[in-house]
Amino acid sequence: MKKLEFTISIKAPKEKVWYSLWDNENYENWTTAFCNGSYALSSWELGSKIHFLSPLGDGMYSKIIENNEFESMVFSHIGNIQNYKEVPLDEETKQWTGNTERYTLTEINGTTLLLVTLDTLEHYIDFFKGTFPKALENIKAIAENPTIKSITVRTTIKAPIEKVWNFFTQPEHITKWNFASDDWHCPVAENKLQVNGKFKYTMASKEEPIAFDFEGTYEAIETHKKIVYKITDGRKVVVKFELLESKVILTEIFEPEYIHSISLQRNGWQAILNNFKKHLI
Repeated sequence: MKKLEFTISIKAPKEKVWYSLWDNENYENWTTAFCNGSYALSSWELGSKIHFLSPLGDGMYSKIIENNEFESMVFSHIGNIQNYKEVPLDEETKQWTGNTERYTLTEINGTTLLLVTLDTLEHYIDFFKGTFPKALENIKAIAENPTIKSITVRTTIKAPIEKVWNFFTQPEHITKWNFASDDWHCPVAENKLQVNGKFKYTMASKEEPIAFDFEGTYEAIETHKKIVYKITDGRKVVVKFELLESKVILTEIFEPEYIHSISLQRNGWQAILNNFKKHLI
């Protein structure tokens, strides 16, 4: 077993580098260095399982053993995945199960040093030496780009996926959770859940005479799997419903606007998702 180290200096704060690593579309972009179309399925919570997958459903499953936001992420690799299913350990897999892969971020004066360390078998050394530097350059390009292409928020819910879908899409439920804080509410929700169908949710302050309509048009719908829509200002939103470890991982990936700060938008959308989970359970 060998331990490899890779480092890169990135002219961006560690918070931006963190999201460049783990936001859905960013992760899928930088990991093209290893496999085109690769992606990860996880709640990204400490102690949770993560599936690293190719477009064909093959890959590796691991456990998140450290998740210190903006500081470090560590995976302990367990075994292989074939056709989207975890494969029992065999003699070959037992040679590397328990190997770790660590990402550490250290910021000094607005520049972040990203250090990656991983354990690997001898015959994978050349592969990683050829691909990881390219992957780090991809991360650097994402983090140093002044334009944020998308933001990811998610929540994990232990409930049947049918229930999660219904509570997310039915107007009588939407009015109960579609607000970021208790001083706001959603008095009206209209939703025609079909391709080219439209929705309109009224968001209103309980204390001030302030209200606005959140409106859009559906572009794609896969029942219990995915919803794609465009807001009236043209920004695209993708909502994913995925199952892992008997839980539904509900993920929203949205294009930001440039009036409010990225952190305010991320926190606002996350607060609404948290409110959704609270209503459902």
